[in-house]
Amino acid sequence: QVQLVESGGGLVQPGGSLRLSCAASGRIFSINAMGWYRQAPGKQRELVAAVGRGGGTNYGDFVKGRFIISRDNAENTVYLQMNSLKPEDTAVYYCNTWPRPLDYWGQGTQVTVSS
Repeated sequence: QVQLVESGGGLVQPGGSLRLSCAASGRIFSINAMGWYRQAPGKQRELVAAVGRGGGTNYGDFVKGRFIISRDNAENTVYLQMNSLKPEDTAVYYCNTWPRPLDYWGQGTQVTVSS
């Protein structure tokens, strides 16, 4: 059974930090690179960051050193540490496989950056 459960979002002021977590099904996690994606109202979903099974990473251009993606292979969990948050980072954040996301998406976690 596919399982992608995101958590850790919330309301934060500009310049603040959040750490997102995603618990994934063991089989999905173990054989795939994983990514964090986001979707803001009225916009298409976009890749934020991705991490390979060996720990190699990719980031969207807009991240510019502010976010760090990591994975814990023992816990089937992928993390996204977000620092120096901006209002334009406001979106629902999802995790999924990368580069080809599964058809199934979890509920996501809302991140709102506002003063």
